[in-house]
Amino acid sequence: PIYYVHGYEGNSVILAKASYNYEKYGVLYNWEAAKTACPSGWHLPSDYDWKTLERYLGMSESEANDIGWRGTDEGNKLKSTSGWNNNGNGTNESGFSALAGGYRDIDGYFYSLGGRANFWSSTENSTNHAWYRRLSNGYSEIYRYDYDKKYGFSVRCVRDN
Repeated sequence: PIYYVHGYEGNSVILAKASYNYEKYGVLYNWEAAKTACPSGWHLPSDYDWKTLERYLGMSESEANDIGWRGTDEGNKLKSTSGWNNNGNGTNESGFSALAGGYRDIDGYFYSLGGRANFWSSTENSTNHAWYRRLSNGYSEIYRYDYDKKYGFSVRCVRDN
C-alpha cells in the first residue's frame, strides 16, 4: 500500500499532512492502500455500489454497465459547487461534494489538480487493473473504466449496512 499527497515528493507524514493539498483534497491511494483506507463500519465501494449510485442519480442500467463517459448530468450532481477549473463546477445535488484532487501516475507525476477526480472501486477487472470512476471539469457525465492499480486515486468510503 502506498499513499500520496498531490504535489508532495517527500516521505515525512508530518510535512505531507501540513501541506495545503492534504488539507483540501486529502490523500491519493494506490489500489492496495485504497482497499484498507476506510475505517471500521465503512468500505471501499464496489463497481456495483458505484452503479447503484449512478442509477439513483438518473443513469439507465445499460448506461451504468457501459465503459467510458456515460449518462447525462450525473457527474455534475456529484461535483462540488466550487473548486473545479474552467467553470467545471457541479451542482452537488447529491451531497457527494467531489473535489478535483487530481491523480498520481505510475511514473510518480501528479496531474489534473482542479480538473479531475478519480475514485477507486474495490472491484478488480484483472490482475493489474481495478474499476474506477472519473469526474472531469469538462464533462457532466461519469467515466467508468479499469486502470493500473499502481496509480494514485482518491477514495470515497461507504457506510456498511
